[in-house]
Amino acid sequence: MVIDERIVSPEPQPVDQAASGAPGLRPKSLDEFIGQEDLKKRLRIFLEAARQRGEALDHVLLAGPAGLGKTTLAHIVAREMGANLHVTSGPAIQRSGDLASVLSNLQKNDVLFLDEIHRISRPAEEVLYTAMEDFHLDIVMGKGPAARTLRLPLPPFTLIGATTRSGLLTTPLRDRFGITANLEFYGDDDLLKIVRRGASLLGVELDPEGANEIARRSRGTPRVALRVLKNVRDVAQVRSHGLVNRRVAREALELLQIDELGLDPIDRRLMDMLVNRYRDFPVGLDTLAVTLGEQPDTISEVIEPFLIKIGFLVRTPRGRVATPQGLAHFGAPPRKATDEQGHLFNGRD
Repeated sequence: MVIDERIVSPEPQPVDQAASGAPGLRPKSLDEFIGQEDLKKRLRIFLEAARQRGEALDHVLLAGPAGLGKTTLAHIVAREMGANLHVTSGPAIQRSGDLASVLSNLQKNDVLFLDEIHRISRPAEEVLYTAMEDFHLDIVMGKGPAARTLRLPLPPFTLIGATTRSGLLTTPLRDRFGITANLEFYGDDDLLKIVRRGASLLGVELDPEGANEIARRSRGTPRVALRVLKNVRDVAQVRSHGLVNRRVAREALELLQIDELGLDPIDRRLMDMLVNRYRDFPVGLDTLAVTLGEQPDTISEVIEPFLIKIGFLVRTPRGRVATPQGLAHFGAPPRKATDEQGHLFNGRD
């Protein structure tokens, strides 16, 4: 069967395939995966139990901000199970036929990774229910009174869904995942280990102070840490014969316009809107998107989570608002303590 490449590669991907642009940096096992200790403990038990029974692992839902390792964990699960990995995404599954093509390509105990699962279409989601629960594919043939349903059996498989917005998943879909996990931002210690591991794999000479500087400004996100490490490597190659120390790391981070807290230019532009232009009233996501020239999904899924984590921004029923900490950091005076402003933070209508 020939499958449209926009949906899924006709051949399963090698489970140890590295991230695009980062050859060799993706961990290949749970032992190599740094951080998310509670999740790893649970996965080890579930994986071992599934292997002992010779069955497919239960379906897994991974939620959390971008760059925390959801795709990497999908590769690891497939590798640990000795299974083929098939990769697709929610935006690519817009028709039930798209999903049927993907599912019919699976073999016994294969792993299907569905990224951005919250963006799958409703018709395709309805097809997914029976596929996940009963391992059957219901296909409607014909239209009107002559229509009939054809039920095709599917081999047992594991669906790994990844989402940055778990609140958008419908309850019936969420309830069909036997294993659910929310990935958290990483602490500096874990990021330091990730930076050191990446430096070793890339052949970068990295001193402790340089590693600390990179880890501290990486927004609690491994993807950012590795991206910054590669940028710092380039600066070190040109300016200090390859050695990455604190001076070189700071010089590279200044070139990247990443400040002491890890905020980049788009973070500061968003906070400038909230602190200066919209300081006294909440602003909607669409307004921010138009003002910044960014997609709403980019703002809500990529930019805002870290700003919320460090306490600079809150999402209220009326819109986005800079917190007192955010105002203070950017040198703005505090808001006047009025009843109307109190509504911004207590959620009252």
